Amino acid sequence: MSKPLIAEHFAMIQDQDFKYKPKREAMVRWLSGRGIANQRVLGAMLAVKRHLFMDTLAWDLAYDDNAFPIGGNQTISQPFTVAYMTSLVAEHYPSGRVLEIGTGSGYQAAVLCQLGYQVFTIERIAMLYEKSKKVFSELGLRVMQRHGDGTLGWNEMSPFAAIVVTAGSPDVPNSLLGQLKDGGRLIIPVGDTQSQQMKIYHREGETVYETAAANFSFVPLIGKEGWQG
Repeated sequence: MSKPLIAEHFAMIQDQDFKYKPKREAMVRWLSGRGIANQRVLGAMLAVKRHLFMDTLAWDLAYDDNAFPIGGNQTISQPFTVAYMTSLVAEHYPSGRVLEIGTGSGYQAAVLCQLGYQVFTIERIAMLYEKSKKVFSELGLRVMQRHGDGTLGWNEMSPFAAIVVTAGSPDVPNSLLGQLKDGGRLIIPVGDTQSQQMKIYHREGETVYETAAANFSFVPLIGKEGWQG
């Protein structure tokens, strides 16, 4: 499909949003009922069209609180997970540089972008990197992307106010801790390959404080400082 036809295609499917906006509104009401209280985050979840980051056959299920396969043995995270992790960023930083590890479909990065952050994202799977790059372009989202090992971060673009890891790690990657700005936070699920506990690592000078939060289940974080591939 040529670029003009792709652009026309995206314009057409966005015009169909009358069907999905009520579903998105219902999703936001449900997220609010589950404890997502940050109004900026809820506004971003309402604004970003999750169905555009999924295969068309799954569009009618896009606003259910479920993860869905996106290829490469990866999934698009459920809306609650995205809202929860985004809230951990938004409650501390109204703006700044945010690094996402694991672009996947691009949905989490789009929500962060909607909030006005300068978003950097890394994806190790070439197919997902290319697919998300196309979606970002067609939606006019300014996201800096990189194809590579996310466990090593993006040192040239550091330091970051926040780093959000969207895959489960056996431990905290030291490379990511080293790329936080003073006062920055690393948000990462840590555990085994089946379930993890969300952890927040907060840097204050040379000291890093660890806080444990809720339990989740993510795909494994594969890389030099994560699970071996």
